[in-house]
Amino acid sequence: MTDSTMTENHMRQRFYPRRRQSVPAARNFAAGAIADWGFFHRIDDILLCVSELTTNALLHGVPPGRGFLVRVRLCEGAVLRVEVHDSGGGVPRVSDSPDCGGRGLVLVGAVADKWGVGERDPGKAVWCEFGCEGPAPDRRSDHGMGR
Repeated sequence: MTDSTMTENHMRQRFYPRRRQSVPAARNFAAGAIADWGFFHRIDDILLCVSELTTNALLHGVPPGRGFLVRVRLCEGAVLRVEVHDSGGGVPRVSDSPDCGGRGLVLVGAVADKWGVGERDPGKAVWCEFGCEGPAPDRRSDHGMGR
């Protein structure tokens, strides 16, 4: 993990190496940003998607010797956006077959309000968004995010 967290108007990003330990580290990074912003709406769904998207990047999108970028942004209108950028080729596929990968994206599609894939050079950015309605409970203690 490169210690280059960037904060700018409710946006943070961090780069992770191609290692298994990067998935829980990215999840903890996102949880910390979400806690700092007080966006506790659908926290379990958001962190599930962070895990799925970073796992997909690690397994399918990151070439050897490279890493991936996780960006978390709180947008206007109380929308939280998670992006995972990698430098690998190809486009993620959704699969409902029990014999092959792609079921993580089925989960992302089921719990996120929107998700998609954007182009970048090289690679791609897979993203998902979560909106909220009404005030959220302060659930920091439920998720180990208290400071």
